[in-house]
Amino acid sequence: MKYKSNNNVVYSYKYHVVFCPKYRRSVFVNGVDVRLKELIQETCKQRNIEIIEMEIMPDHVHLLMEVDPQFGVHKTVKQIKGYSSRILREEFPWLKSRLPSLWTNRYFVSTVGGAPLAVIKQYIENQKNV
Repeated sequence: MKYKSNNNVVYSYKYHVVFCPKYRRSVFVNGVDVRLKELIQETCKQRNIEIIEMEIMPDHVHLLMEVDPQFGVHKTVKQIKGYSSRILREEFPWLKSRLPSLWTNRYFVSTVGGAPLAVIKQYIENQKNV
């Protein structure tokens, strides 16, 4: 098992996070999915968050990521949603007319301590084949 560290903590926190657009509309199509993936990678890179696996479905997002416990998974999801919403709604104006806001306030998060990492990665990779 690999551990990461910051100035104060040595850690290994891996999370499976799933979040959806408002009303679970299928809006991640026609290039929005590609741009969303770029924006999530950009946000996580700025915060030193490792994305282990990511899959963008037409109506939801799966992320497997390792987050610094001092930053926290809630702040991470909040920043990903906030930044991506602002940029996507600027670049794809049809999203504004389709949704009052891009994201729901809710999300699913689960630690990956109990399941082997390879199993979770495979689950996320195979989402588009379901």
